Amino acid sequence: MSRSAHPAGPRHADVLPEGHYSAPPADLNALDPKVWARTVARDDDGVVTVGGVDVLTLAEQHGTPAYILDEADFRDRARAWRTAFGADADVFYAGKAFLSRAVVRWLHEEGLNLDVCSGGELATALSAGMPADRIAFHGNNKSTVEIERAVDAGVGRIVLDSFQEIVRVAHIAQSRGKRQRVQIRVTVGVEAHTHEFIATAHEDQKFGIPLAGGQAAEAVRRALQLDGLELIGIHSHIGSQIFDMSGFEVAAHRVVGLLKDIRDEHGVELPEIDLGGGLGIAYTSDDDPREPHEIAKALTEIVTRECESARLRTPRISVEPGRAIVGPTAFTLYEVGTVKPLDGLRTYVSVDGGMSDNIRTALYDAEYSVALVSRVSDAAPMPARVVGKHCESGDIVVKDAFLPADLAPGDLIAVPATGAYCRSMASNYNHVLRPPVVVVHEGESRVVVRRETEEDLLRLDVG
Repeated sequence: MSRSAHPAGPRHADVLPEGHYSAPPADLNALDPKVWARTVARDDDGVVTVGGVDVLTLAEQHGTPAYILDEADFRDRARAWRTAFGADADVFYAGKAFLSRAVVRWLHEEGLNLDVCSGGELATALSAGMPADRIAFHGNNKSTVEIERAVDAGVGRIVLDSFQEIVRVAHIAQSRGKRQRVQIRVTVGVEAHTHEFIATAHEDQKFGIPLAGGQAAEAVRRALQLDGLELIGIHSHIGSQIFDMSGFEVAAHRVVGLLKDIRDEHGVELPEIDLGGGLGIAYTSDDDPREPHEIAKALTEIVTRECESARLRTPRISVEPGRAIVGPTAFTLYEVGTVKPLDGLRTYVSVDGGMSDNIRTALYDAEYSVALVSRVSDAAPMPARVVGKHCESGDIVVKDAFLPADLAPGDLIAVPATGAYCRSMASNYNHVLRPPVVVVHEGESRVVVRRETEEDLLRLDVG
């Protein structure tokens, strides 16, 4: 982790290897603000700082790998979403992206609601003081125990995902003398421009009740007949990491069509419509996400136009940004362990983490950026692949990148835009310990989720 440069080796490839390589960047030391947290910069010595704390200090105090989260950036992004949609709409942070009690408190203070999808996420939200009526409970297979806890706590809405769940929630609520506010999640047949595993609005997948074939209309009929339920709206979610708003336009058209059919058949105008989340962020310089105010304007205009055409009152809109808030606010800090040049191919850079702290590359073929952060370098760029320490050939963190040819063991590198889904999906593969989440703010750092220890692993092994 020295600040001095290391001798350059013969690692620069004149012919780029196969992969998603383009021309190397003009300046390997530059940090594209699109993919890094807003307080990230280099100090006078060329060391990267975030929230006023340099990465050498963070590595010394907290070790590596570690997720480094910029609190000011998180709060700014949360506030931007809340401001963009205003008082006449609801913003639910999607807790599955990353949730901790510190995050829950920030959301509460910034005026956002919270979307959870498991008993553990609900427990975290309640333990950190989020008012239950500002919580929405998602999930395609909520257990009876989870539903009972949600109803008893008084969550603001439960999103119903199947015909069985309609009956299950109604029975539990009625047994407690309550009417539970619910929405019905509808799959509207929109194919989002995203990875197959995270496209969620086509019919052939596990989420929601299809609009096609009249199934969603039948779900509405049943929900309206049950005393334990108060049907407040329709929910739609078309996918994740989406940049093109046209999918939302088609989804809104179809959902409003369902609202019109409900009015015509039942004489009821449901007061709410939830368009889900899934808005994309920049993982590389090629990504070009839209700002919250642009998204809010576009979605509001789409719903308003569709409702006017159907002669419906415009319902209250809800959205569920998760990745769009927390994703850009964090980076993962690694120490380089080995540097292995393969002649005529690329250089493999092994770090002290891997697929246990970021499974998205292996799971979704996700693309990331990477930078040398413990110093600057004027060495030539080398085509590189950043890999982890696991016994798995697919243990890749960054598939195709350029790093300085003088990169050496002990250097610190960082992968930006890892605030969403990396810690949430982290594992103990090979019994590797999950990293801590370290929050930086105004020149200080603190741990909000501590690093796992071997004692933690062995405590669960009761054999």
